[in-house]
Amino acid sequence: MKKVITYGTFDLLHIGHINLLRRAKENADHLIVAISSDEFNKLKGKKAYYSFEQRKAILESIRYVDEVIAEDTWEQKVKDIKLYNIDTLIMGDDWKGKFDYLEEHCEVLYLPRTVGISTTKTKAELKRVNHG
Repeated sequence: MKKVITYGTFDLLHIGHINLLRRAKENADHLIVAISSDEFNKLKGKKAYYSFEQRKAILESIRYVDEVIAEDTWEQKVKDIKLYNIDTLIMGDDWKGKFDYLEEHCEVLYLPRTVGISTTKTKAELKRVNHG
């Protein structure tokens, strides 16, 4: 069984997230999505609109996702790869090169992002629309 993992906040789910999850699942028999905990987001200086539990429930309802776990630190990736017997780490290509150090533990694959969509862009557009 080929096991794949991906990491992210997955807040304000959009078509870019769905495309990444679909393409990740095309490379996997079992897809694990590690989502940033609320505490980890605070450490990164990020604030998600939805809580960890809400984001987890949303992701668990997506047919491409087999399992959702918490990401609490940057350093936990090696531990996750070993614990879950991961064959491939998949990330969006905006992270290209950042996780190459994990290649000694598993395959690392960067997939192209969906053009023209991001949570940051969505939040900015919502703010503009709501505040003129």
